Amino acid sequence: MIIDFYKYQGTGNDFVMIDNRAKTFPKENTDIISHLCDRHFGVGADGVILIENDTLHDFKMIYFNADGSQTFCGNGGRCAVAFAKQLNIVKDSTNFIAFDGPHFAEIDKGIISLKMIDVDEIKIKENSVFAYTGTQHHVELVDNLDDFPVFEKGKEIRYSYNDPGSNVNFAQQINDNTFRVRTYEKGVENETLACGTGVTAVAIAMHKTNKTKSNLIALPVEGGNLEVSFSENNGVYTNVFLKGPAKFVFSGQITV
Repeated sequence: MIIDFYKYQGTGNDFVMIDNRAKTFPKENTDIISHLCDRHFGVGADGVILIENDTLHDFKMIYFNADGSQTFCGNGGRCAVAFAKQLNIVKDSTNFIAFDGPHFAEIDKGIISLKMIDVDEIKIKENSVFAYTGTQHHVELVDNLDDFPVFEKGKEIRYSYNDPGSNVNFAQQINDNTFRVRTYEKGVENETLACGTGVTAVAIAMHKTNKTKSNLIALPVEGGNLEVSFSENNGVYTNVFLKGPAKFVFSGQITV
């Protein structure tokens, strides 16, 4: 079959985007999803995103990791909003539904502000923090992020959690409200250039453990710069927004 696709990236976190409003894509076939994500034999991406119709929202976003597993993806959500605008489904704001529930987003000159889920599942451990921000995230502070073995340590920690495991974020504090982040993503099984749910988890974890008192956190990642803001009341984080660029790269067709 021939698949029309669009390629988008958000701070280097890249996705194969497919307009599936006609429901022609065989989404139960994880081999096709993995093939599309393959950087040598397919299009190449961290994940595949389908846009479908929804009766209660502007659209439905379905996200697949490179291994075919489903979850929510923050940068993918921002790219889905940009793609929906390209398809003329939305204009400058939207309400859409995804794996973890409904989301609101705004578009301003290529910058997408995406409202994330409220976060109240936060577990503080001896040397790390676990938070659920639409998917599972382990957060750990390190001293020298440039030389840190993100792949090796990330893979080890990822599988130390029970099924479905956890994404693993290593953060280095730059100043009072800036934390540089590198992330090993489950499903991709490698370090990615950015992770939206990951930087959201880092921002909340750093606030929860009093590493920062700010509710507006700058988060440099390998692929650019992201920003997370939130409100906090009695340990519950609400009005959580992930902000950053989402860019169209190219479009094409692939035979699978």
